Amino acid sequence: MWLRFTDRGQALQPGSAQMIGAMLLGALLLCHGCAGSGSARRPSPQEPETALGPLVTAPVQAAYDRALAAMAGGNLVEAELALEQFVLEYPHLVGAYVNLAIVYERDNRHDEAHAVLDQALSINPTHAPANNQLGILLRKQGQFAEAEQAYRRAIDAEPEYALAHHNLGVLLDLYLQRPADALEHYQRYQDSLAEPDAAVARWIIDLRRRLGITDDTAARVVQEESS
Repeated sequence: MWLRFTDRGQALQPGSAQMIGAMLLGALLLCHGCAGSGSARRPSPQEPETALGPLVTAPVQAAYDRALAAMAGGNLVEAELALEQFVLEYPHLVGAYVNLAIVYERDNRHDEAHAVLDQALSINPTHAPANNQLGILLRKQGQFAEAEQAYRRAIDAEPEYALAHHNLGVLLDLYLQRPADALEHYQRYQDSLAEPDAAVARWIIDLRRRLGITDDTAARVVQEESS
């Protein structure tokens, strides 16, 4: 289970919200289907934003946890209503906008998802999960260059943000046909995990084979393609 960080870079200790978040992440990954190698479609992981900040009161966190529990349980209507009320009452807590965008997207309401992410980024333009979620949405809408920019903003804000590296790797590999750049971000994603991702390990092997990369030439190839 990944530990989320607040906008100020302060780690929150795992609790009920993080446990719910981990459940939701697994459900979302399953919804995106299984990943293969080569040209097979690969998932764009989504992580519920559970960190609200160190000064959030217990009642506020409890209200947020209820919305996360509804998301984890697949109750989109309840989650939507709870999150819409939450952002009205606490408009400065950007994580709730990210989760609301995920709910809208799962209901195929892409324009509303985009609008709520724009709200989030107007509050905090460097919010990594909001930029990552925007990248997912833009990629699905065929706006690949804009999606790359969104993922890179997420990484600029949080250089070790695993999901953004994963999603940028998929974009560069399958949609922008830049395999060496994709390999770099797949590897950075893999390196950030406590346990290796078996699917991503296969993608890395496949890309290295296609690129003819050995350990001696890997760094040079990535550098040449990025220049």
